[in-house]
Amino acid sequence: MNSTQEFSFRTRQKSLQRFRGEIFDILVIGGGITGAAVARDAVSRGLNVALVERMDFAFGTSSRSSKLIHGGLRYLQNFEIKLVFEALSERTLLLKTIPHLVKPLPFFLPSYKGDSNGRMLLSAGLWLYDLLALFRSPGFHRSLSKKQLLKSIPFLRAEGLTGGFRFFDASMWDDVMAVETLRCAQENGAAVANYIEAIAPLWDADRIVGFKVRDLESYSKNNSEKNEWSLKARRVIVCAGPWTDQMGSRLVSSESQSGEVWNRWLTPSKGIHLVFDLKRIPLSGALMMSHPQDGRIAFVIPRPDYGAGIVLVGTTDGPADHDPERVVVEAQDVQYLLVLLQKYFPTLNLTEADIVSAYVGVRPLMGGEKSSSVGGNGRDSSVLQKVSREHHIDIGPGGTVVVAGGKYTTHRKMAEEIVDFTLENWKKDAHKYPDLTFPRKIGPSQTRSAVNPQALPEAIRQCRAEAEVKKVKIPEELISRYGADALSVFDLRSSYLQAPPVGFPDLEAQLRHCIRAEMVLHLEDFYLRRVPLYFSRKDHGLPWLESLAKVWAQERGLNEADVSSELTRLRAELDQRSAWQK
Repeated sequence: MNSTQEFSFRTRQKSLQRFRGEIFDILVIGGGITGAAVARDAVSRGLNVALVERMDFAFGTSSRSSKLIHGGLRYLQNFEIKLVFEALSERTLLLKTIPHLVKPLPFFLPSYKGDSNGRMLLSAGLWLYDLLALFRSPGFHRSLSKKQLLKSIPFLRAEGLTGGFRFFDASMWDDVMAVETLRCAQENGAAVANYIEAIAPLWDADRIVGFKVRDLESYSKNNSEKNEWSLKARRVIVCAGPWTDQMGSRLVSSESQSGEVWNRWLTPSKGIHLVFDLKRIPLSGALMMSHPQDGRIAFVIPRPDYGAGIVLVGTTDGPADHDPERVVVEAQDVQYLLVLLQKYFPTLNLTEADIVSAYVGVRPLMGGEKSSSVGGNGRDSSVLQKVSREHHIDIGPGGTVVVAGGKYTTHRKMAEEIVDFTLENWKKDAHKYPDLTFPRKIGPSQTRSAVNPQALPEAIRQCRAEAEVKKVKIPEELISRYGADALSVFDLRSSYLQAPPVGFPDLEAQLRHCIRAEMVLHLEDFYLRRVPLYFSRKDHGLPWLESLAKVWAQERGLNEADVSSELTRLRAELDQRSAWQK
């Protein structure tokens, strides 16, 4: 079995050729999970689709989440019943169609004397949660006595504990899901490329008919004409996440004939996560916690499938700078989460020295009152907690469609709504503009099937059978990450000069596969988003950096000078992400 579809720097080059020569039905700007899902949905209906991303796929929020697929139990407090019902429905579908990336995860919810939500209220909420899931959860919730809960989590604070509950949601690989969704879109005909910047809209009277784009991989100020061109499309959909307002400002450039101005859509929220070794916080399931300073809900999430095993702790939720590039992990964010851990795990004596790594993401939340406070450091962040996670779709300048907000769990359904909305407005505009031809043959959305058929149980069984015939043993870590494509990864092994780190078998082979099948252009794409090599190890994978750089250059057909430049680039990025520790 060797059916891995190519999704590489070579297919990227083919997409660039298409960008220059075709007029697309839809241009999607943004390669996070929303843009990826929109591209997949649109191409599944028979539309000709292009997608560009300024950085690597899932560079922003889509690789910096809590890595959960969940209905949002806490949203029931705000009576967001429809959102929870939709999310639970999508959770069921994702568990079925992406089983290697979305897996059941038990959650523990302790109850203490004096909590604002008593056990009766929590029990009612969990019954409603199971009901909204139509009783299709990986497991029904159950009530736990104090003794039962402490047996499951012996180091949990016992003082004031009255018992608790166990219920189920799911964990996921966020960045990989975005990449696999984009690969699926390309396989079905979309032209997809990372490191392509949408610079300025192309106007035709009062309509935007595409974008001037720039290839950042080959851009030279002295030779910009070869690296910048007009990418034309009948409809433009902006899925820029926390960069929505920046892209909105570009839409109303001086070339616009409409005289429109862009008013900010977002109240962005800054979320911090800390990473610990799983042996330091040995949990068998996630724990839901309430912060003693402001009552905000956060999680401790074990991920035994990340490297040798880690635990994620987060997230904070406070107002963020409107420029996502300026948002960083700060000392008060770290202390805020350490205070929370001390409350629930007093005997573990966790300190900053125990932290393996940390990361920060910006959630593109819609609306809400502006606040000057900084959440996640003990100051008031109640305004942000009330902002809805539901998405917003609207017509932007020049007839563009602009999207913001939403939840990772509902990305597929949200994309379906976005494409429906785009087509409805396109049909209306086609009556006003004779040259704006509406496609004759548009089928229904076809996205309820598997994103990667190689990840389904039958394909994995066949993979194991083929491995037995070959008398080889494929590491379970590879199957968990790649599904049946693990056999293709395994076949790429070669002589490795150093022993691979624990939890990352055949690291060289994984890099080769990700360059060929997941459009890795730079080592940072691999270290930060295709495998959790950076944030799940204290050494951040640096001992293997030079060896992997040689593999990268070999796969890309590059030279020693390129290796040196790439090492400098990656080290600078890792230093920036670790700056909070200095």
